[in-house]
Amino acid sequence: REQCRWFGGMVGNHVADIVERYGDSAPVPKALTDYIKDRQGYDYNEHGQAGNSHTTFVPDEIVDRFCIVGPVEEHVRRLNELREMGVDQFSVYLQHDAKDETLRAYGEKVIPVIAEQIVAKG
Repeated sequence: REQCRWFGGMVGNHVADIVERYGDSAPVPKALTDYIKDRQGYDYNEHGQAGNSHTTFVPDEIVDRFCIVGPVEEHVRRLNELREMGVDQFSVYLQHDAKDETLRAYGEKVIPVIAEQIVAKG
């Protein structure tokens, strides 16, 4: 989870930009506007990097909301959950120590299971 915290920081940066431009009454979920209140600046030199110094404000709940971490079964479960909510695209970011293992797991296990479930439901 720690190596994925950068993504919550990056999302927080974009949420902060929206709030600054449109105010906190913009159609942004309260959970997102609440967590950026403790945000102190943003260093674009570390943008999108694991272990960057400006993501300490990102709580675990936000990491869990925007990232899928854990065993293959959790990835399959969350991707199915997201698909049922209408999500039809996702990105795999390999900005952590387990790059090869993650890519292999998606190629060999996650994508085949997801594809099989989509075909079975179609």
